[in-house]
Amino acid sequence: MIRAAGVAEVTDADFAAEVIGAELPVLVEFTADWCPPCRQMGPVLSALAAEEGERLKVVQLDVDTSPMTTNAYKVLSMPTFMVFRGGEPVKAMVGAWPKRRLLEELAEVL
Repeated sequence: MIRAAGVAEVTDADFAAEVIGAELPVLVEFTADWCPPCRQMGPVLSALAAEEGERLKVVQLDVDTSPMTTNAYKVLSMPTFMVFRGGEPVKAMVGAWPKRRLLEELAEVL
């Protein structure tokens, strides 16, 4: 997986600890190496992690190497973004988004 700078990678093995058990809200990008729009989102995710790190945790999950989590949340398209708060998914967005628009969507749940 092409990981965005400053963004942690989570897997099936640590999803519960890193996302469900997180104290902060978590933005999860369900991504894949073969997905061009996913690669486009790298700089956006890096910027979000740097700018919003005190109130939002940003992580990536590779759908090819973590199929259990991908299937559990019924992710069919990449990139899919899900926001988890208190261990529950509270928002889902599909597709490549400009940073400004992604921040607008996140404002509703942060």
